[in-house]
Amino acid sequence: MTVSVRSGVRLHYVMQGTGDPPFVFIHGWCCDHTFFQPQFEHFSKTHAVFAPDLRGCGQSESPAEGYDIPTLADDVASLCRELGLAKSVFVGHSLGGMIAIELAARHPSLARAVVGVDPGPIDILPATRSLFEALIEALQGPDGPAVRQAYVEDMFLPTDDAERRRHIVTMMCSANLPMALAVLRGVVAWNGVGAMKLCTAPVLIITSGTGGSNDPPRLRALKADVEIGVTVGSGHFNMLDVPEQVTPMIEQFVKTLG
Repeated sequence: MTVSVRSGVRLHYVMQGTGDPPFVFIHGWCCDHTFFQPQFEHFSKTHAVFAPDLRGCGQSESPAEGYDIPTLADDVASLCRELGLAKSVFVGHSLGGMIAIELAARHPSLARAVVGVDPGPIDILPATRSLFEALIEALQGPDGPAVRQAYVEDMFLPTDDAERRRHIVTMMCSANLPMALAVLRGVVAWNGVGAMKLCTAPVLIITSGTGGSNDPPRLRALKADVEIGVTVGSGHFNMLDVPEQVTPMIEQFVKTLG
């Protein structure tokens, strides 16, 4: 584990391997860099791979502010520049998928391609926005920890690995709750439509088949050449539960980049 400092905030990350293009793995809400471990290990055999803990998560520091998506994207971009990671493939899960799209829009010279693995809402529907706003309000109440646990447990299918599910729920529910709330406010405020339209890098979205705000026709209306992949037999954490589906999709997508 290595440490970098951006704007006074200590950010931890792991990095290994060599080879182009580099891969940058960005975890989701209340998670850490280990959530892409199967893909990190696979691509490290032939590529440089890099995975940070976002501010407020894992072993990175938790400042009082800076949890909006543009700032989180700038954190990762700053680390990439510091480490000389140009033209990387940014692979983000959930919140991390939103950050990857924002990063590619804000820092196009850094992005060779973007992969969103079951990303958060890009073109957010009014009903989805209302659900997030209700969740934020409930998390601020006296039952906030129980509300978060119920929300996280709803991200799985009954067939998902039980031990892995327990580990994920425990980790996500131990993250700092004020940080978790600040990030959710940033999700609701994010201009995903604008970011997607500004993203000139090739984009692959790998969903777990839930549709909604990330329904393929809605995404293609923003970026006509977006690629869509759908996993089978897994909930939200498909990169961990079905890596045998997710990793080859990423690998094939990268091969098409030339």
